[in-house]
Amino acid sequence: QVQLAESGGGLVPPGGSLRLSCAASGSIFNVYAMGWYRQAPGKQRELVAIIYMGSITNYTDSVKGRFTISRDNAKNTVDLQMNSLKPEDTGAYYCNAKSRLYTREENYWGQGTQVTVSS
Repeated sequence: QVQLAESGGGLVPPGGSLRLSCAASGSIFNVYAMGWYRQAPGKQRELVAIIYMGSITNYTDSVKGRFTISRDNAKNTVDLQMNSLKPEDTGAYYCNAKSRLYTREENYWGQGTQVTVSS
C-alpha cells in the first residue's frame, strides 16, 4: 500500500501563489508516476500535472506556464508550485500515485486539500 499525505492548500487572491506538497510512504518501489488532480463541485475530476520517475512532466493546458510539478527523492515528496492563480483554479486538489507490477496498475489517492482563489 501507498499512503499519501497532502498539505499546502488555502485561500489566496487572484494572481497569488500556493505550493502544494505530497509525501509518499509505504510500498513505493513500483510507483512510476505521481501527480495532482483537482475537482470543483459538480465537475469531473481532472488531471492537473503529472511527473514520471524519469522526470518527464505533463500539464493540462489551462495551467501550463503557471504551475510547476517537481519531486524530491530524498523526502519522497512531490510538490506543485502554483503561480498566477485564477478563480477557475479553485477546487479540491488530490495527490495521486500510480504503480505497476507486471500488468496490474494501481492508483493511490490522498485525502484532498482545498484551494480557493478569491478576492
